[in-house]
Amino acid sequence: MNITLIILLVIGLFILLSSFFTVKQQTSVIIERFGKFHSVRQSGLHLKIPLIDRVAGRVNLKIQQLDVIIETKTKDNVFVKLKVSVQFMVVKETVYDAFYKLEYAHDQITSYVFDVVRAEVPKLKLDDVFERKDDIAIAVKRELNEAMTTYGYTIINTLVTDIDPDIQVKNAMNRINAADREKTVAEFEAEASRIRIVAKAKAEAESKRLQGQGIADQRREIARGLVESVDVLNRVGINSQEASALIVVTQHYDTLQAIGADTNSNLILLPNSPQAGSDMLNNMVASFSASNMVGESMKKGNRKAKTKTEPIIPIEVQDEEDSETEE
Repeated sequence: MNITLIILLVIGLFILLSSFFTVKQQTSVIIERFGKFHSVRQSGLHLKIPLIDRVAGRVNLKIQQLDVIIETKTKDNVFVKLKVSVQFMVVKETVYDAFYKLEYAHDQITSYVFDVVRAEVPKLKLDDVFERKDDIAIAVKRELNEAMTTYGYTIINTLVTDIDPDIQVKNAMNRINAADREKTVAEFEAEASRIRIVAKAKAEAESKRLQGQGIADQRREIARGLVESVDVLNRVGINSQEASALIVVTQHYDTLQAIGADTNSNLILLPNSPQAGSDMLNNMVASFSASNMVGESMKKGNRKAKTKTEPIIPIEVQDEEDSETEE
């Protein structure tokens, strides 16, 4: 008798304890009575009728993420793998629909993602897939929201987190990128070389200009020195022809001395007679005289030709033209 009472008490205590249950935060519990939906219980401590009510299931109200990997083809016939992350949750007010209308929510979402991505990506080229991945994500979210709202789910966000073309396509893209960068480097190097060449040419032109100016100044000073030397010799009774010859001979021996002063120079002296110096002087004087005679004859010829061709004009005008001609 005592054993039976103890068993009944244990059974009664077990039944009493089983009538209480708790629901965690962000979770909903479906209660069925004799197999039929009875109520939805939210977080906290709850009571149900033992042996009559039962917990049919628990629905997670947290935001969940489902990663879907899809392989599809682009418009330019390149196969790519896309990883689409779908963030979704069950609406608290529609727990009944989420629990009873949809058996496998993840499979349903995966099917819609496959359908949308394989409809959008074939419209785009591979480069456009990378640039417009946000448009693909928006299209997936829009389609999923329209479909999953009926089942008590809301789509928080969809993200295209990875785009993975075939390995050969990636290698080709890397080669294209490398070739483009090499082209840019070559263009910069060519521009730098052009700048160096232009700068060098300008420097050489400036150097030659300065060298020419220096040579002209040198010759001008030499001519001025010769004129002064001739004037000095004229004052001591040496005429211009003799003075010019003397200066030429002096420069000749100065040149020989300058050549002999340089240890790295080679000088070849041709055999000549003792009269070679005087012969050279006579030849120089003769050449100077001949050049002077030729110059004078050319001047006279030009004057005669000008006199024959020019018309007779007033003296005043002629003087002005002569002055302009002299200038």
